[in-house]
Amino acid sequence: MKHFLKISDLSSEEVLSLINLGIKLKEGQKKGKSQTQMLNGKVLGMIFSKSSTRTRVSFEVGMTQLGGTSIFLNQNDIQLNRGESIADTARVLSRYLDIIMIRTFKQSDVEELAKNATIPVINGLTDYCHPTQALADLMTVKENFNDFKNVKICYCGDGNNVANSLIVASLKCGCKISLACPKGYYPNAEVLEWAKQNGGVEIFNDPKEAVKGAQVVYTDVWASMGQEAESEARKKIFMDYQVNESLMALADKNAIVLHCLPAHKEEEISHETFEKHQKVIFDQSENRMHMHKAIMVELLDA
Repeated sequence: MKHFLKISDLSSEEVLSLINLGIKLKEGQKKGKSQTQMLNGKVLGMIFSKSSTRTRVSFEVGMTQLGGTSIFLNQNDIQLNRGESIADTARVLSRYLDIIMIRTFKQSDVEELAKNATIPVINGLTDYCHPTQALADLMTVKENFNDFKNVKICYCGDGNNVANSLIVASLKCGCKISLACPKGYYPNAEVLEWAKQNGGVEIFNDPKEAVKGAQVVYTDVWASMGQEAESEARKKIFMDYQVNESLMALADKNAIVLHCLPAHKEEEISHETFEKHQKVIFDQSENRMHMHKAIMVELLDA
């Protein structure tokens, strides 16, 4: 694995290996085992075009726990904002850093950065996909069900970047997946075509149909970053897709709820349902850090 750009680039074996490594690193950290020797002296550069809470903190703390250091690079503060090409940025940063994480808008920018870098590049989020999130999600699923056999995941809401990566990661792990999305808000067409060729995904317009028998019910905000102007319109379109106790009653009796956060309670998820499942949701959030550590360790061959 040279870079970590999207889940479909990885084999099922690589996906499962990263999940298992994330769990191993988490268990070691909880037991107080020092991991500072793993990436001692390594430097992570973090390029941000989009604001972040979990991505920045989890990568920075994770790299510190592994013995390395990190540098925060706001795109507005570096020469990318003044017209330096992505290719030249990649070539110069490769001379200073050991690994790069980028959180930006266009997937093509991430691919261009990786093409010209001589060090590993991690996709921390684009409008197309959110691969580190998806692996943390599947890590949380494994922690709760011990395996992926006979696990059905149901995603309710906007077919956004999170949904795109969740579809691919779920199928790579052998899970079944269904989605409840309004017409016109389906996941990326290329992702759906990939899914069709690799196990299949069911898409429903009725969340009550999609959620039947699901062991995992997943949701995300209805308006992502950059879609704030659509927020009020989207509330009307998605109002029937809220994850609440009525919907959860149709899922498996032991179903868990996942949310990639931040949550807009009483929109995509009811306050009651969020609080009922808050422990696993914040386990999922914590797992971002352990999964980021696993990805960096794997890319740097520690």
